[in-house]
Amino acid sequence: MIETFAAPDPGFGVYVHWPFCAAKCPYCDFNSHVRIAPVDEPRFVKAFERELDYQKQISGPREVGSIFFGGGTPSLMRAETIGAVLDAIARRWSLSAQVEITMEANPTSVEASRLRAYRDAGINRLSLGFQAMNDRDLKALGRLHSAEEARAAVKIAASIFERYSFDLIYARPDQTPKDWADELREAIALAAEHLSLYQLTIEEGTMFERLVAAGKLKPKPEEDQRILFDITQETCEKLGLPAYEISNHARPGSECRHNLLYWRYGDYVGVGPGAHARLTNASGRHAISNEKSPEAWLSLVEDRGHGMIENEILARLDAANECLLMGLRLNEGLDLLHCEALAGKHLDQTSIHHLMDEHLVEIVSNNRLRVTDKGKPVLNAIVNVLSL
Repeated sequence: MIETFAAPDPGFGVYVHWPFCAAKCPYCDFNSHVRIAPVDEPRFVKAFERELDYQKQISGPREVGSIFFGGGTPSLMRAETIGAVLDAIARRWSLSAQVEITMEANPTSVEASRLRAYRDAGINRLSLGFQAMNDRDLKALGRLHSAEEARAAVKIAASIFERYSFDLIYARPDQTPKDWADELREAIALAAEHLSLYQLTIEEGTMFERLVAAGKLKPKPEEDQRILFDITQETCEKLGLPAYEISNHARPGSECRHNLLYWRYGDYVGVGPGAHARLTNASGRHAISNEKSPEAWLSLVEDRGHGMIENEILARLDAANECLLMGLRLNEGLDLLHCEALAGKHLDQTSIHHLMDEHLVEIVSNNRLRVTDKGKPVLNAIVNVLSL
């Protein structure tokens, strides 16, 4: 047993979920909702403040290294709302002098016109939801912006923010390897420091799932997805944005610190409808989940001070397996000391050596276990083999 390991501290962050969108994308299974009536933003600010109070009781005093506004579409919020939430966070925890504060935004012309106000409110990193760089595919993905608007939004973002990124979805129907390679080269030139690149997956409960079931949408075969994955890794590496996580690419030093916090299995507060949190205190590691419905979440917070529907203290092996799952996604690898400290025991050495013999994993500096390029396409299988 390894009861006395001192696990390193991966840091502490705050996630704020804004659950509203102008439209629901057909591929999306995130907790997002379309409402015709205007959202009562002051009421949401008060609810965020109350839930922050509640989670502060669990977390205790910490220094915040990153804050992330996700959704939904946070750029539908007024800048005053963003500023009020940031002030509320700063009143409850100390902020690092280098705190990273990211907001997700859609690159419509309306939202792009508000970017300077968001920066003035405290946002210092922007994540734009492009998803595709041609109008045909944007329409198929249900996006409300055009390719021209997206390119214009990046130029505006670059003039306002030192740090910005955008997302693309690949392995889209009818997308050829040449199409994706050309699009990717243009994206890297525009993105400058960071790109998030996700394979299209058919998620349960989405419109795309229903279209596939009806025979109206045909996903890419697995072998075609592998070709596009390889193009992604090779092109980004060659052009200076290597993968630091399976789906995220950055110039060295420009990684998203908030996402690294998740993958390094740090602690974070999660407030808002459907938000999750992982907080560690004397009683153990808390896995917190919130009510998803915005209206029901508001009522819960106003009645009892929080919108939690689950607050589970994880068993040691459950926490270690979460750490394993997250850490093996990173190019730097899984911190074995951290994972084994959570588990209270070593990972199975026979399984590790077998995977090493197959050239699927390797041990790198600082006692880290890393998935090789050969292993990345079968990451889920590797996780299953190593799970405690």
